[in-house]
Amino acid sequence: MATKISVDQQIERLINLEIPWFAAIIGLVIAVICILKKFTPVYSLFFGAIVGCLIGGASLAETVSILIGGTQSVMGTAVRVLAAGLLAGVMMESGAAESIAHAIVTKLGQKKAIISLSLSTMIITAVGVFIPVAVLIMAPIALSIGKQSNISKQALLIALSGGGKAGNVISPNPNTIAAAEGFDLELSQVMIAGFIPAILGLVTAVLLATWLKKRGTMVIESDIQKNIEESQLMPLNKALIAPLLSVTLLLLNPIGQLLNLDFLINLRVDAMYILPFASIVATIAMGHSSKIKNYANSGLNRVSPTVMILIGAGSLAGLITRSDLSEVVVRMIENFGISGVFLAPIAGVLMSLAIASTSTAVILATGSFGQAILDTGTQPLGAAVMIHTGATVLDQVPQGIYFHVTADSMNMSIEDRMKVIPYEACVGLVMTIAATILYGFILA
Repeated sequence: MATKISVDQQIERLINLEIPWFAAIIGLVIAVICILKKFTPVYSLFFGAIVGCLIGGASLAETVSILIGGTQSVMGTAVRVLAAGLLAGVMMESGAAESIAHAIVTKLGQKKAIISLSLSTMIITAVGVFIPVAVLIMAPIALSIGKQSNISKQALLIALSGGGKAGNVISPNPNTIAAAEGFDLELSQVMIAGFIPAILGLVTAVLLATWLKKRGTMVIESDIQKNIEESQLMPLNKALIAPLLSVTLLLLNPIGQLLNLDFLINLRVDAMYILPFASIVATIAMGHSSKIKNYANSGLNRVSPTVMILIGAGSLAGLITRSDLSEVVVRMIENFGISGVFLAPIAGVLMSLAIASTSTAVILATGSFGQAILDTGTQPLGAAVMIHTGATVLDQVPQGIYFHVTADSMNMSIEDRMKVIPYEACVGLVMTIAATILYGFILA
């Protein structure tokens, strides 16, 4: 009986345990420092979470429970990200993404080079290609156009990165999945709700890139890679099958709700099976059925690091959720006389600065501040979109992979790449402001 009472007491203590806010901050800072020191991100997040729990007074057993509880909370997101990996593999390995990008750039022509580059990156990100990969795909095209049209590398990257950020908030990518899962929403709802902020982000990227096109380091001959010949590209009608089928199926529930059609509403489509199904059907329609295994393996390899980071982020989110950090932040906002509506975008921006990853920032922000945001009266959809757009403001800071991938793809020095960060932040900030005005005030 004594042992049973002791176990009961331990369970009660775990339920009532609250980590002090400063311990959560210390854990987050330690994780960021480890990432900056080039330590593996997932272990950095785990280590920060463990240290934060122990400093906050949790026992070793309680620390394990907190971390496991946090990782369990992201499993739904992780599974859906794995499902999205097949779509990413099909779009990248089949050449569909390059075909779509080439068609847009060719159609708009060099006179509208910056618009075509931004729009192309937005679209191929929006149809399920991860933003670093989208920039990698577009970089050779951008450098070639930049050399011919005398556009600086900084302007080219602003066009690509800004367009990618715009596409990322309306895509079936890990960040959007995380935003939807964080507030128990359908993926299609968050994708549709991000459309207006995305358009404004695209416009901002084009304006900034146009303004800066003659400033900064210019493209030289050695920067240019040989582009794919047009004859080698997949026909556009085949390239569009996977994204169009995915989006159409994901929109069945919203269409059903709009038209009040019960049979569509009751289908309860989910990205977990829609994205793989659309990918397989598209692969067969492309005539590449024999390559499905290769596409699946490639897609899995692409998303596996993201899933691991999401699990690590879940452990850190478990620490922050168990702390009173969200309450302290809410009190600070109230003391400064700031509306509680701003908690959602602030959480997204702060987490993106700390972690330098859109999807990880969304996981941390929704897991740590989600309930506090809803308690301010903010609707779940508005909260999801505001956090999501907020997470795009500073996800390009140097401690993240995206910063270095994009610098390498454009043959830019670290110094030149650093100069682009404020302009990328402007694109994310415009989308965040638009989302906050739209969903925090107008449609609240």
